[in-house]
Amino acid sequence: MGKGLIPADLETWKLRRRVIAPGFHALYLEAMAKVFTDCSERTMLKFEKLLEEECSRGGRTIELDLEAEFSSLALDIIGLGVFNYDFGSVTKESPVIKAVYGTLFEAEHRSTFYIPYWKIPLATWLVPRQRKFQSDLKVINDCLDGLIKNAKETREETDVEKLQQRDYLNLKDASLLRFLVDMRGADADDRQLRDDLMTMLIAGHETTAAVLTWAIFLLAQHPSKMKKAQAEIDSVLGQGRTTFESIKKLVYLRLIVVEALRLYPQPPLLIRRSLRSDRLPGGYNGDKNGYEIPPSTDIFISVYNLHRSPYFWDKPNEFEPERFLVQKESQGIEGWAGFDPSRSPGALYPNEVISDFAFLPFGGGPRKCVGDQFALMESTIALAMLLKKFDVELKGSPDSVELVTGATIHTKNGLWCRLKTRPNVH
Repeated sequence: MGKGLIPADLETWKLRRRVIAPGFHALYLEAMAKVFTDCSERTMLKFEKLLEEECSRGGRTIELDLEAEFSSLALDIIGLGVFNYDFGSVTKESPVIKAVYGTLFEAEHRSTFYIPYWKIPLATWLVPRQRKFQSDLKVINDCLDGLIKNAKETREETDVEKLQQRDYLNLKDASLLRFLVDMRGADADDRQLRDDLMTMLIAGHETTAAVLTWAIFLLAQHPSKMKKAQAEIDSVLGQGRTTFESIKKLVYLRLIVVEALRLYPQPPLLIRRSLRSDRLPGGYNGDKNGYEIPPSTDIFISVYNLHRSPYFWDKPNEFEPERFLVQKESQGIEGWAGFDPSRSPGALYPNEVISDFAFLPFGGGPRKCVGDQFALMESTIALAMLLKKFDVELKGSPDSVELVTGATIHTKNGLWCRLKTRPNVH
C-alpha cells in the first residue's frame, strides 16, 4: 500500500486524509448506489442462470460458496466506484483479477505473519512467494498507471466545493479517482494516487465481502429474521431497483448489517500508538485511578471482544439486530456514557457516537475509516438484492463453518450455501 491512508506516517496521513475524505461526499454516495445495484444485479443474474440450468436437470437448488461470490462482487464494486475500472470478476477471470487476488492474499499474509521476512535483502527475489507478489504487483500497478494517465488526460480541474456539487448521477465517470485528479489536476502525484487506490482496493474489498458472508451466515441460522428482512425488502422495493432513497427505508436490513459487524467486526483488532502521556479510565471493576499510558505506547484494541462484552451488550453473543434501537444505561462502568441512539440524529447507521465507542466496526476519531458509509451502503444493497430473489440456507451445520482471523474474519473453507428462487418472484 506504499504511503496510502492506512500505513502512512502521521504527517503523510494528515495530508492524504485531507485530500481523500472530501471525495466520499453525499452526492458521490448517492451515485454509488447505482453502481452497487448494477454490480449486484450482475451477480444475481449469474445465480439465476445457474438455477435455470439446474431446474432443466430436475433440480431446485444450487450450491455456492457465497464468500467467494461476495468477494468477486466487492472487487467489481471497488473497481468501478474507486477508479472506474470494470474487473467483471463475477463472470470472468483475467490476469488483472488473478493479480489482485494474489496481492490481497499477500496483504493478509503480511498482516498476520510474526516475522517480516519480506524485508530481508534479496527476499523479494529468493522467496518464490515474494517473486509472485512482485509480479502481481507489477500487473496491478501497470493497470492503475494506465487509469491514472487516462484520468489526467481527460481532467476538468476545479475546486472541492464545485466538485461536490457535480451531477454525479449523470456523470459517465463518477469514480473517486476522477474526483482526486480533477481536484489536484496535473499536480496529482502518480505514485501517491496509485498508493491511495491500492489502499482502498485492499481495505475496501475484503471488508465488504466479510460483512456479507457473516450476515448470511447469521440469517441462515435465524429463518424468522431472514423472512422479516425479505418482507421489508418486498414492501420497500417491490419490483423496483434499489436506490439511495430506498436504503433509508430498509431499516431492519441496515440493522442486520451492523449487527453482523458487531459479531464479526472487520477488522477484529485495532492498533493505536499514544503520541503523549495519557490516563485511561478504569472501566468495569478496574483501577479507580485509571491506567497511566506513557508516550509511544502501542495499544491493542480487541474489537471482537469489545463487541461481545457483557458489560456493554445484553446477550452479547446473540444475533439481535433490533438491539441498536434501544437505549442502555452505563450501569457504573467508569468512562462509558452508555448507549443512546439519539446522540447521532439523522445517522443512517449506528456508529461509535451512539455507543460511546462500545461499537467500533470502522474505528473512531480522526483515524476512523473514511469509506464507512460506502461499505455499509454497498453491503445493504447487495444483501437486499440477494434476499429479494432467493431463499438461502447453509449447506452444512453452523459448526462446520470454521473461522480464520487475520486482517479480517473470514472462513477457512468458504461459506457453502444452498440457494433457491423465492416463490412468486419474477
